[in-house]
Parts: sequence; structure tokens; C-alpha cells
Amino acid sequence: MRTLRSLVALFLCCLLPGACTLQRPAEPPAVIAPPSAAAEVHSVQPLAQGDAIAAAASALVGKPYHFGGADQGGFDCSGLAVFVHERVGLMIPRTAAEQQRAAHPVPAAQILPGDLLFFRMRKHGIDHVGIYLGESRFVHAPHAGVPVTTAELDSGYYARHFIGAGRFWEQNPPP
Repeated sequence: MRTLRSLVALFLCCLLPGACTLQRPAEPPAVIAPPSAAAEVHSVQPLAQGDAIAAAASALVGKPYHFGGADQGGFDCSGLAVFVHERVGLMIPRTAAEQQRAAHPVPAAQILPGDLLFFRMRKHGIDHVGIYLGESRFVHAPHAGVPVTTAELDSGYYARHFIGAGRFWEQNPPP
């Protein structure tokens, strides 16, 4: 858990311009103004929340598959989605079908890291879910015998079974 928090904190730190710079300024500034109240950050920004979901999912690659699992001892696909959303303070339904029904639909052209991808692998209903990472990659717990892994959404197999995407974090929350 400490490692996951450290990874998320490092990831969020690198999002800030200049936060991870390797060079020092030639001269220190003469006067450093105190931060204004408007500059204070009180909560995780929405896009950062999606990125945090994606980072949490990436950190679980290699964990074992376990039917009905939703903890570090092992995951099924929907348990993985529940676990990573809980890491950022979001409670979501337990099954892939329930997650798809409850999520805010996202058009394919607007999918962002942290969004859920829903699949129909059999003849009826939503029965698989993954967490989008960006650049057509996603994390999922495929099936027994295969650990949590990444896959390519644009691959023939997953593209044929892809039904749609959904989001539980807010991209543009009310002020």
C-alpha cells in the first residue's frame, strides 16, 4: 500500500511543471512571494484522479487472477476496477455489468486514462472490464491462469468485443 501511494504521489508530482527538473536555476530569485490563497490545492484535480486510477491499475500488473477477488491477493476484472477506484476514494458497483450501467458513458473519441472499458466476450451482456491507460492500452484481469496484464484496445480481439467506455470520476466537476 505504501508503494502504491508513493507511485501515485511521484506520478502527481511529475505532473507539475518543473517539479522533477534536474537543473538548478543559475541565480536564486531575489524575492519569493508567498503563495496566494487561490493557488492552494485542496483536493485531487479530476484529470489527475483519472491518471491516479490508471497509475494504481498499472501498479497491479503481475498480480494473480482470482475469481471474485478484489484485493492484492488476486483480482477478477471487476474486482480490479473496484480496488483501483477505492484507492482514489470512489465506490463503484462490483460486477462489470453493474459498472457499465452505473458509469457515465464516454464516447470512444473522448476516452481518457482512468476510464473503464467494457467488453462482451460471450453472447450476452457485459462480462469483462478493463482500465484505460492511454495510447490504446488498458489493464485488466483476463481469466484464470493469467495475471493482471496490459492489452491493446485496438487489437483485433479486444476491438471486436469492445462495447463502450464509462467514467466514475468527474472530468469537469461543478465549481
